[in-house]
Amino acid sequence: MSFITDVIDNGKISRQQVLVVVLCMFFNMLDGFDIIAMAVVAGEVSREMMLPADKVGWIFSFALVGMVAGAMLLAPISDIVGRRKVIVVSIIVVGVSILLTANATTLMEFIALRFISGLGAGVMLASQATLAAEYSPEKYRSLAVTFVTSGYALGAMLTSVAAGLILPDYGWRGMFWFGGATTLAMGMVAWLLIPESLKYLLERRPSDALRRINKILAKLNRDSLLQMPDVEPRHQNQSLGMVQVMSQLLAKEHRKVTLTLWTTFFLAFSALYFLLSWIPMLIEESGFSAADAREAFFLFNLGGVIGVWILGILSTRWKLTNIVFTLMFSASVFMVIFAAMPGDIDLLLTLIFIIGLLQQGGFTGLYAAAAKAYPTSMRSTGIGWSIGLGRFGAVAGPAVAGYLIAGGLDMAANFYIFAVPLAISAIIAYRLHLR
Repeated sequence: MSFITDVIDNGKISRQQVLVVVLCMFFNMLDGFDIIAMAVVAGEVSREMMLPADKVGWIFSFALVGMVAGAMLLAPISDIVGRRKVIVVSIIVVGVSILLTANATTLMEFIALRFISGLGAGVMLASQATLAAEYSPEKYRSLAVTFVTSGYALGAMLTSVAAGLILPDYGWRGMFWFGGATTLAMGMVAWLLIPESLKYLLERRPSDALRRINKILAKLNRDSLLQMPDVEPRHQNQSLGMVQVMSQLLAKEHRKVTLTLWTTFFLAFSALYFLLSWIPMLIEESGFSAADAREAFFLFNLGGVIGVWILGILSTRWKLTNIVFTLMFSASVFMVIFAAMPGDIDLLLTLIFIIGLLQQGGFTGLYAAAAKAYPTSMRSTGIGWSIGLGRFGAVAGPAVAGYLIAGGLDMAANFYIFAVPLAISAIIAYRLHLR
């Protein structure tokens, strides 16, 4: 679309464009905090509500089921009503459900509310990522997406910091009060500061589209329009139904790369969300203090933030899937080393930081690999389905771990087990041979 190309890609980057990307990163941080907060309070919730590990695993997994449903089924609504509305509404839904979670007293209430939180988070993640990409110049789009993506790990990391300040005085419910109130406050920020997508306004052309476009152009330091510009018709792939999408992705010329990506994402997601969900509780149950558990979780996610940025830098110099393989396979090796080490907390904390850096850095590279694996005409579809179906691994990982823990397997055994899918996903990713 030449008009959007001229506005976004040409000339200096405006403060409005920077603001959109930064806000989307903060929204991603909210998602990271709200969804992962359960991990740092799981021990307290389990003890207060007398829940065995397999039931705690359900709570983890239903939040992720909600994220899958939100991303795959509800996020496309933003193409109809606009990105801005969907982002604001989803933030409010997440905020309200998080506040209500603070008053949950039964397993079913927990499961229902975490599912709703995940639903809103899934919608928001997809919509804000799209908006950030649409306001980023082509030259810096990958950097912007990497910056936004790192927000999730930053939010997860901050759960450990917040827990150290909140849990001693207010307990696990205080974590959800804080998360819900902060999220609702950011909903107001989104309503005031987030602009609508220019792409949406040009394609859907609501009744006041020209006025809204000119308002955005003024913030972008661009000249206003006297009339709506002509645009190319929307690509037919955007209106395909599920059956057509599946047939396209599984056509002979794309079948191998599609199945490879789906398998890789599934296995990598299962290992990642095992770690994101169970690290604090497993550390505690291994005889260490709650403070040690929070520090381990903080270091895992700090490593993740650094790993995301390292991946972004390395990908400009070396073959992408080689980097993904090296990082993720190395992470699986360090998971085995972690499991084999004696109970020296300082050594374990160092290892968990390295695992976070390698695993999350390599995992982020899978998003870029999916973008490179498909032609432009079906890129969005290919990425969306790879991530969406891969998230079933995120659902399965914490649930399986819950049953393993309930069956008597300790932290070391779980790390041995989940190192296997991570290593396999690394090997499969290597076979994509993408630069």
